[in-house]
Amino acid sequence: MRLLLDTHAFLWFVTGDRRLSADARRTLKDNHAELFVSAVSVWEMAIKMSLGRLSVPGSVADYMAEKVKDGFRVLPLEWWHAVKVQELPFHHNDPFDRAIIAQAVVEKMPLVSGDRIFAQYPVSLVW
Repeated sequence: MRLLLDTHAFLWFVTGDRRLSADARRTLKDNHAELFVSAVSVWEMAIKMSLGRLSVPGSVADYMAEKVKDGFRVLPLEWWHAVKVQELPFHHNDPFDRAIIAQAVVEKMPLVSGDRIFAQYPVSLVW
């Protein structure tokens, strides 16, 4: 099963943070799960690092390179993902979240996220 991880779900999973639900952790650890991180999440992490609101070992580039070696795949933001945002209702205005939701919709991938507002969008959530 292909799964797209929201930024916080990705960070919580790789760091073993207890805020990640037991169901989400079990699903992510499944041997058949293909774990994807959006390029949008990488962008979000880079911005938060530059603002001092996030800390990862080394640079975001090195951190993500390590995670890719560990088996994570990065889902690029394509133009067809970007235009899907136009069709999404405005339940909130976070551009990172809206892009990740659009990717999940277009790619028909379940989205791993604890963000409750995501349930208002046409995505399958894992939490």
